[in-house]
Amino acid sequence: MTTPKKEQRAPDYPPAHRLLDGRTVVITAAAGAGIGAAAARRCLEEGAAAVVVSDTHERRLAEAEKALAGEFGGDRVASIRCDVTDEAQVEALFDVAERFGGADVVINNAGLGGTASVLEMTDQQWHQVLDVTLTGTFRCVRAAGRRMVAAGRGGVIVNNASIAGWRAQEGQAHYAAAKAGVMALTRCAAMDLAPHGVRVNAVSPSLAMHPFLAKVTSEELLAELKSREAFGRAAEPWEIANLMVFLASDYASYLTGEVLSASSQHP
Repeated sequence: MTTPKKEQRAPDYPPAHRLLDGRTVVITAAAGAGIGAAAARRCLEEGAAAVVVSDTHERRLAEAEKALAGEFGGDRVASIRCDVTDEAQVEALFDVAERFGGADVVINNAGLGGTASVLEMTDQQWHQVLDVTLTGTFRCVRAAGRRMVAAGRGGVIVNNASIAGWRAQEGQAHYAAAKAGVMALTRCAAMDLAPHGVRVNAVSPSLAMHPFLAKVTSEELLAELKSREAFGRAAEPWEIANLMVFLASDYASYLTGEVLSASSQHP
């Protein structure tokens, strides 16, 4: 039986090291206060020449662009609404990146969850989660990969997977299947793109704390989930963003087709 862990204090926010100097970064699902938003901020802190953020929530997306532009400069930030289930919108997202010379780094963060037993899950629930979380990631990998290959200067793709892709959990068949698919997609796409100098990796978080999660999860369940973690707490979104930046940086130049676990809850 696992012994509940005492909640430890989160570490201080680490300084930047210019790991992404001069690069153009595209990030999906980057509005709000979750992992995507943290990744956008961290990439700019790490010297990205430009960051293109996208989301389906137009108000939050506009607020995110305004905040980032105010802090880092409007010439380094752009936004566009993008529903990753729509191929035309995915292509339009990468068209925006072309204004900055094309995407050098792509962080595929868009995903959709939900809870339903397989006994009650409808086809519509299954298809919606798979279309956003897995097929949406595929669409972005395909679009980014084609453009990176055509540009001929390599690039990096970082996908957001989940511990759910490894671990069984009640009511999560659609989400777990989608995230396991993201892991397999990552490994196979890495092999397809390696001859062109494009690396593809993924991060697999378990519990990352942000306002939306707190809103839709009971305090009792959050406390239980935190107690299972080695540090007795959820990850901060910026801690996951840091791993994404590492995978996008030259420090990970020989790493491709890997799924980096950001969790102490191994299967």
